[in-house]
Amino acid sequence: MDRETGAKGVRALAAFACALLGLAGAGAIRAQTIEQGTLQLEWGDPARPAPGRARLAPRFNAHLVKDDGSRIVLDPVQARRAAGDLYVLANRRVAVAFAAPGTTKSTARTIEAIVPADRTTQYSPVHAAGARVMAAAPVGGTTRWVTLMCKFSDIGTEQKTQAFFQSQYGEGVGQLGHYWREVSYDKINLTGSSAYGWFTLPQPRSHYVTEENGEDKADLKKLFADCGAAADATVDFNSVQGVNMMFNGDLDGYAWGGGMCAPLEGRSNFCTRATWNPPWSFSNLAPLAHEMGHGYGLPHSDNSDGDSDTYDNPWDVMSDGWYNAVSDSTYGTRPKHINVFQRHRLSWVDGARQQIIVLGDLATRDIALDYAHLAGSGNVQMLVLSLSPQADPYATVVYTLEARKREGPYEGALAGDAVIIHKVQASGTAYSIDADVPPANRANNEGSMFKVGERWVTPEGSHAITVKAKTATGFVVTVGPPRAMSSPLPPLVRPAQVSASSSPTRSTPAIPVRGRKPPERCGGVRGATSPQCAMRER
Repeated sequence: MDRETGAKGVRALAAFACALLGLAGAGAIRAQTIEQGTLQLEWGDPARPAPGRARLAPRFNAHLVKDDGSRIVLDPVQARRAAGDLYVLANRRVAVAFAAPGTTKSTARTIEAIVPADRTTQYSPVHAAGARVMAAAPVGGTTRWVTLMCKFSDIGTEQKTQAFFQSQYGEGVGQLGHYWREVSYDKINLTGSSAYGWFTLPQPRSHYVTEENGEDKADLKKLFADCGAAADATVDFNSVQGVNMMFNGDLDGYAWGGGMCAPLEGRSNFCTRATWNPPWSFSNLAPLAHEMGHGYGLPHSDNSDGDSDTYDNPWDVMSDGWYNAVSDSTYGTRPKHINVFQRHRLSWVDGARQQIIVLGDLATRDIALDYAHLAGSGNVQMLVLSLSPQADPYATVVYTLEARKREGPYEGALAGDAVIIHKVQASGTAYSIDADVPPANRANNEGSMFKVGERWVTPEGSHAITVKAKTATGFVVTVGPPRAMSSPLPPLVRPAQVSASSSPTRSTPAIPVRGRKPPERCGGVRGATSPQCAMRER
């Protein structure tokens, strides 16, 4: 790139960032610094705790890796706010606009905008809706991963063979090649993926895992660089889109997934998707698929109980991979599917399978919602209730509806057949909705499954859905404003009509009557209108 072309690119990026900030009410960037490089995100996932032990909190790191290999630490909260959808930018070239020194009281560099720098010719900064559209980059085609089996110089154990790791990439039921084809509706495949090793690292474990503030901390960059260097003479990294590293000892109590850069293949800055797996992770496909999901840029999902544990939504392997999972005699716990918004994030849900109901749409309609796992469906598989009347329906809060069925090699142990609802704010974490009060600690309860005859209203009362019928391929749901104009006019159930100790009112036909006494429903009609139903954004 010549100097003039580079300058034009930076000016275009600055203009785009300014436009987005201006529309967000932040005003234009004044005397900002713009840095370009690869956006590198890393998620740390703790091992499943022993009975009676508390689970460690997840970890998350964000860096901008410049072309010279240097890294700028990014504040995760600022980065999420500045990017619109930070996760679709993972492992891509971006431009980050920092506030000029002295414009804020903080000594840390304040992030004002993050925009993709790999699609500059397509920028059209007319309105904020363009931010998400321009950021989207479908993940498709062949995504070749290689497994590097690396052992610490002071640990000789080799838990699995090269043949085992090679077989994990197979196309048979219960293998990763088959799994990712099914989850992506055949949008991606792992063709050519292969395993190599064991390679011996040049240093003992203590060189890579040190103690910081009383906690173990794995140096992910050193592990990637040394494991990659040990395999460099054997592996052609030029054709690789992801690296799964298997280590023969514990790291820092976590498995990790995301991206990393290091000198490989004669390049000073080779960047790719990457995972770091201790034995407990690579012995089960569920946590390994979870970390590969992070490699594809997928964040965690969560449930709506409001606690700090993100691993309690068993409808998504990117949250709870252990509960309601199918077991495999060879590969341990199999991964479940990901929720439909996660699929949408990677552009795996075709437009014909999506339907969006925007704020202010007063029509009442029946929609056939097919099971999310069905490939080649002719009906809707992602129903979106938007709280935005804007051109970008994802600008604020959306509720996504999908149908799930307890069947198949990955979904066969789900809690049941039902419509599952997730709340997503600002393209962030997807939280499964639980209509029970208080919400369950794990979202495999009846309150998280919406079945025939049940009605739910969005918290602010703009949309109402009723699960009308079950079909051979999913469900029929009725969607419309909460108060349908019919004759006679059905009663509108309000929160004041339902006490904390009572069962839901039976005056509205859409409200189910169960054999057991159900927990209190938010708002009486399974709508999250009480403070107990509020969800926090991670």
